[in-house]
This record gives sequence, structure tokens and C-alpha cells, in this order.
Amino acid sequence: MGIQLESQNLFASIDMGTNSFKLLIIRFEPATAKFTTVHKHSVAVVLGRNSSSSSTPLISPDSQFRAIEALTKFQEILGSHTVTQIRVVGTSAIREARNQSVFINEVKEKLGFDIQVKVLSGVEEARLIYFGVLQFLHIYDKKVLTVDIGGGSTEFVIGDNGDVVYADSLKSGHLTLTEKFGENDLVGLRSYVRELIEVSGLIGKVKELGFEVAVGSSGTIRAIEKAIWCGYGCHDGKREGLREKRSRNWWWFSRDELRGLVERLCGVGISETEKARRDGFFGRRSEFIVAGAVLLEEIMELLGISEMEVSGYALGEGVVAEMVSEAFPGIDLNANVRWKSVMRLAMRFNGNDRMENGVQCSAIAKVIFEGLRKCNKVFGNQFAVDICLDEKDLEYLEAACMLHNIGLYLGKKGYHKQSYNILMEHNQLDGYTGDENELIAQLVRHHRKKFPKFEWHLQGFSKEKSGIICSILRISVIIQQHKLLKLREIEVNNSSEGLVLALVKKRNQPMLSDPEKSLVKDIETEIGKEVDLFEVVFHQKLLVVCHMDC
Repeated sequence: MGIQLESQNLFASIDMGTNSFKLLIIRFEPATAKFTTVHKHSVAVVLGRNSSSSSTPLISPDSQFRAIEALTKFQEILGSHTVTQIRVVGTSAIREARNQSVFINEVKEKLGFDIQVKVLSGVEEARLIYFGVLQFLHIYDKKVLTVDIGGGSTEFVIGDNGDVVYADSLKSGHLTLTEKFGENDLVGLRSYVRELIEVSGLIGKVKELGFEVAVGSSGTIRAIEKAIWCGYGCHDGKREGLREKRSRNWWWFSRDELRGLVERLCGVGISETEKARRDGFFGRRSEFIVAGAVLLEEIMELLGISEMEVSGYALGEGVVAEMVSEAFPGIDLNANVRWKSVMRLAMRFNGNDRMENGVQCSAIAKVIFEGLRKCNKVFGNQFAVDICLDEKDLEYLEAACMLHNIGLYLGKKGYHKQSYNILMEHNQLDGYTGDENELIAQLVRHHRKKFPKFEWHLQGFSKEKSGIICSILRISVIIQQHKLLKLREIEVNNSSEGLVLALVKKRNQPMLSDPEKSLVKDIETEIGKEVDLFEVVFHQKLLVVCHMDC
């Protein structure tokens, strides 16, 4: 039986923002309501640069050129993932541009886009941001004030049980404020922001409606939260250890912590060393981070926000969530609290590359898991009843795949043990029992090095079943780590000698080069070490075959 590694139900959004263009590809599984990021790509187009200096903003030819380049790259990525369900949205810079229609027509002509580019109003943008936030944080049943700082505008939305109660947009963001005030006119910046918020009527409306939780989204607020998490704003330069963070939400900061960060960023007589440190930490956001941090500090002060939770998802995820709701009417996007917590924990410690590694590992593991389960039926259920694999087992396996590499955040040496410690010492997986959390932690701990003896006593988890899941995880990690093969299919078959796991190259790829053939041999050798362990736990021989050509 051949099983494709590429999953169905892929959805993509392209957010043409004022500062960055962002491509997002999501896999949604309707049976389990799992909402998983497959790929993210961001390009600093800076579409709104210099546009705010005119009363009639224009998208410049240089900005148009950068936009076309970014979208061309996005097309290549979408083609490689075979995504057909795509939605493209434009925000502040396009919304305000006098040459909006010229720009959109240029995009369609140069790229052959047959997809409609939807230019969002500020209120529509705020609504979709709230929808995206709900896919990350477990706050559906709370009254939530969401703040999203973009390059050219800042969105505010109050939502309650999935419905938007109030939405508004201010025509100022980190890019436009930086262009207007630079980094040195902090007095002018603060005065301008305060006046803008006060005359907008936002303060009175927020006080009238009230909120239980304040949430920040977007790259600027995430960068601020990361800086606070890493101790960037601490004057002694010490980074708070994970043990000290044990009692707090890991996607959160207080107004006092933000104030400390702003003082560090805006201190008098900042040295060249400190500027270099800031550039190194914030990367391309360094140019705009002062304006973004001051803007957020004023918002929190004026709206009475003492602490703010932070969402790793925003507009792009909201656009995809709306697409999913349209594709699967009646689906409850907020049903899978457990998977959301797995994704939050993985994103806390992993950047985009390691997140993609986890997603790929999870996809490989699922293919092997389902293939073995089907072979079990073909064999006539030869295996003992207590080791029959079910959906819960697949959930534990996929969670372990997503979390196996989080320990790399603390260093490569012994990272599997660090991954285990993070899971065991910090209660961050919502909806899982203590035994379930420990099972996932043990799987993560033993995805490499020594195979576990599974001598613990966890209610409902047999030694045999745990061994099978661990064996699948170890094999999946090995396959994922050898990326040069660019595998697209895995076949799991039964034969007279036992089970056959065949790794098959993408059919339209050329024959393997000599270095790739050498890599195939390395994979066969490395997986070969796992075959004996698999036979012990699964009571069947496993033959691993890497096809050399298509």
C-alpha cells in the first residue's frame, strides 16, 4: 500500500502587509480539528516606505518591484507544496494607496494571478486577526481585547465567544511612526500617539465594553515578548532561567516588564555596542522596534492593560481559519485544545526551521503508523489486543514528533534530555493528564540514543504499545533528518518475510546523484540499527528499502 507523504487539506494565505509580505501554508485535519503550520515565509518588502509622507500615498516603483519578487518566490513555494486553496489579502499600505488598482493589476499581469486580491478594511483586518488569535490561545469563552501593531496601522478588536463585539483601526504603525519621528524624538512620538488614541474614542469604547483578557499579536509584539522572555530588558543583563519561569504563562508579559524594555531601548547615550546588540537580537525589526515598543506602552497605559498574553498567530492564520470554516461548514475550530497547547510549546522553543522539521517528522510518523495499522488488519490481527494502535496513540506520537527537538533551544549536547526536562518540569500541555504528559516526555527523551526499557507504571499504557510508538518516532526522526532525498512517498507493505518500509523519491525527480546514493546508504545503515528494536516491540520483522530511482 502506497501512502503519500504530502497531506491533503492544505490552505494558504498571502498577507501583503505594509512592512512584510507573509506566506502561510496550513494543514487542517477535519476529523481532529488539528490546525498545523506546514510552511511560513516572510519577505521585508516595506511596501509603505515613504508613502506616509504624502497626503496622497503612493506605492513606489521600487516597492512594486520588491513586491513582485516576493510574490514570485511565494508562487514557487506554493507550487512545490501543490497548494490550490489560496487567499491573498492586502492591508494598510495598499488600502491607503492612491495607485491601489494600478498595483494590483501589475501583480496580476506579472505573475499571472487568477486569484482575487482582497484589500481589507481596518475593521475586516481586525476581525480576521481575532479569528487567528483564537487558533493559538485557549480564550474562546473569554471577552478578549486584541491589539495588533502592523507597519502602517494598529488594529483593535473586542471579541466574545468567537463573535466580534467591536473593531477599530488606527492609521499608525511601527513603520509610519518611525518614518515620522525617527528614534530620537521620543517626546514627539509619545505625544502624537496619545493624542491619536484619545481623539479616536477608543478609550471610552474599551472602558464601556470591558474585557477579561488582553492579547497582543503581530511580529512586533511577538518580538517584544521574546525580548522580555530572554531578559533583554533586564539591566543586569541576566537571562531568567526556565525554572524561574515555571509558574508563569510562557506567552505573556506585564506592563512593568514592557516599561523596562522601553527604558533599555531608549536609554540616553546608547553605545555602539548596545546598538549592535539590538540589531543582532531584533534583526530587520530593529529599525522599527523603538516606535513599536513605545506605541504599545502608550496603548497599555491608556487602555488600562496591566498584562498582555501574546498570540503566535495573527492575520494570516485568521484568513486560513475563515477558509477552513467555509470548506467545512459547522466545524468547531476551537475543539482541539490539546493540539493547540502542543503547538504553543513547540513554537516557544523552536524557530521556523525546527518547527518545519517537527511537522515533517509528524507527517512521516503518521504515514508509518497508519501503514502498520493497515498491515495489522491484513495479517488478520495477529498482534495482541493490548498493542492494537488507536487514535490516541497517534496523538501521542504526533505530539512527541513536534516536541522532540525543543531542547535544542538550550544547546545541542544532550538536547533530548533537555526536551524531557522541559515537559516534565513545566506544566504547559493543556488538557493532558499527568500520565499522558509523562508518556510524551518519555517518548521525546528516547527519540535518540538508548532505547527505553519502559519500566514506569503509567495507567493505561502498556510497555509493548509504548515501545511501538517510540520505535516509529525514532525511525521517523532519522528519515526526516536526511533531507537531501526530498521524499514524497512512503510505502508500508507486508511480505512473507515481514513488514516492508519503502522510501520512494518524488516521481518527477531525476535519478539520484552519487552523493544522494551515498546518503541513501547512510539512511539504510542508520535505520538498520532500529530494525532489531522494532522486531522486539512489534513482533514482526521490518525490512527497510530505499529506492534508488523513480
